[in-house]
Amino acid sequence: MLILAKILIAFVMLEHLFILWFEMFAWTTRGPKIFKRFPKELFPATKSLAANQGLYNGFLAAGLAWTFFIADPIWWARIAIFFLSCVSVAGIYGAFTADKKIFFSQALPALVTLFIILFI
Repeated sequence: MLILAKILIAFVMLEHLFILWFEMFAWTTRGPKIFKRFPKELFPATKSLAANQGLYNGFLAAGLAWTFFIADPIWWARIAIFFLSCVSVAGIYGAFTADKKIFFSQALPALVTLFIILFI
């Protein structure tokens, strides 16, 4: 189960690195293709806001990456639980405020990983 938890943490971490790239560097080019229900003129106007969000996603990815360098199992679990909880809350909030698909792409993988860690 520990190996599965670490694989899932890596998945969530890589996903947030992708979100960092998307929101910081590809918001105006790929954003309209992903968020089709938003007007295209919205993306250039919100570029700096999206970049700020991307930076925060990078911090979440960094926190999850940190877990791979922690040897103590209790400390590892606490750090993993904290950052996965942050991802879960952000994903749930995003599902309510931006797009319901965010729950399945962000919150659900983090929640599944949290569940596994809590029952190791």
